[in-house]
Amino acid sequence: MSVQMVDFHGWETSCLCTRTTKEPAAGAQQEQVKASSVGDPGTDKAVNCLQRMGLQNFSDYSEYMHSYNDDTDYTYDELDSLKTNPSHDGKDIARILSVVIYSVSCVLGLLGNGLVIAIITLKMKKSVNAIWFLNLAVADFLFNIFLPINIAYTAMRYHWIFGKMMCKLNSFLLILNMYTSVLLLTTISFDRYVSVVFPVWSQNHRSTNLAYLVCLIIWTIGIVMSCPSLIFRDTAQASSSVICFSNFSLSSNKSYLPLALARHRTVTITRFLAGYILPITIITFCYIAIVFNLRRNRLAKSKKPFKIIITIIVTFFLCWSPYHLLNLLETEPHTVPFSVFEIGIPITTALAASNSCMNPVLYVFMGQDFKKFKVAILSRLVNALSEETGHSSIVHRSFSKMSSMTEKETTVL
Repeated sequence: MSVQMVDFHGWETSCLCTRTTKEPAAGAQQEQVKASSVGDPGTDKAVNCLQRMGLQNFSDYSEYMHSYNDDTDYTYDELDSLKTNPSHDGKDIARILSVVIYSVSCVLGLLGNGLVIAIITLKMKKSVNAIWFLNLAVADFLFNIFLPINIAYTAMRYHWIFGKMMCKLNSFLLILNMYTSVLLLTTISFDRYVSVVFPVWSQNHRSTNLAYLVCLIIWTIGIVMSCPSLIFRDTAQASSSVICFSNFSLSSNKSYLPLALARHRTVTITRFLAGYILPITIITFCYIAIVFNLRRNRLAKSKKPFKIIITIIVTFFLCWSPYHLLNLLETEPHTVPFSVFEIGIPITTALAASNSCMNPVLYVFMGQDFKKFKVAILSRLVNALSEETGHSSIVHRSFSKMSSMTEKETTVL
């Protein structure tokens, strides 16, 4: 028996399955995948397991804990005849909506992050802020490059055609983007906190060399934390489709079932703590401290910096909270209806992915005064990414042979 984690867009969900040898009518041996149902034997459990094993790709963790005590087995041929699911329309809507979100995120992310990379590389003097934004844009851009693969996978009803190595690499880059982006956002928040609360120390110790070192550490952590994808990701034939999944058992031995469950829970909880709870705690603390410091010293004369702070935190919450919460609930699936996973997981995953295209908007465009539409877009991008002095800066840039312009920038908090 092998425990397989079925994946439909680069993120893991689970399903228990076994491979058995069945004697066909002609007498020749034929390998089939059979799914083990749990609880009350019946078509609902059978159909659910079939859906999780490639057709709908969701999981029920109670199968991990109880399936080997259940004697009711179904082959895919038998399950196909039982396929009647009232939530079929809802799942199709979720799949289509996911494709739309992925597509919009891909286009906006490639354009936005690509423009940020070009501006920082070609137009700007290297500074601490420029280094943060460059690495953030590179992490998001790498993610956006591979989004078309996930778009195709989702649009083809989760049929993987790109091979085993690409299955591993695709998942690896997706998880790498999650860690590097979140850690970079946390670093940017902490850097702004230090600059505002400890300006003297920041002026004496804040340097580009330190920024490069921090970014190197972040990428190293991201690579190490993403390595499970290179180890556990695999492909397999499931009915008429090829799936890209995480095989946490790495064995067909039934005794490895508890180990596979432990591995999956470890990965899920680690990602939740290191990729969500710790960063969002630090980000929230930093911006709350910034707000109190600015109010106490009366440095903020308008509400705009506070609106930007709130928008950054709320957007982070909106993009990542549903994804992480559903992944945690997946370890105890009996607490919520199964349809929540069927419809919710594709949408929440796409929503989390959309964060990669929102960063250029939140950290670049929102930092500018959009009432000054006469200012060229490249000028505003350079201003947003440039190094600040105090809480505002005047940045002079020329982007035209006919004229030059000057703009006073409000600091992006």
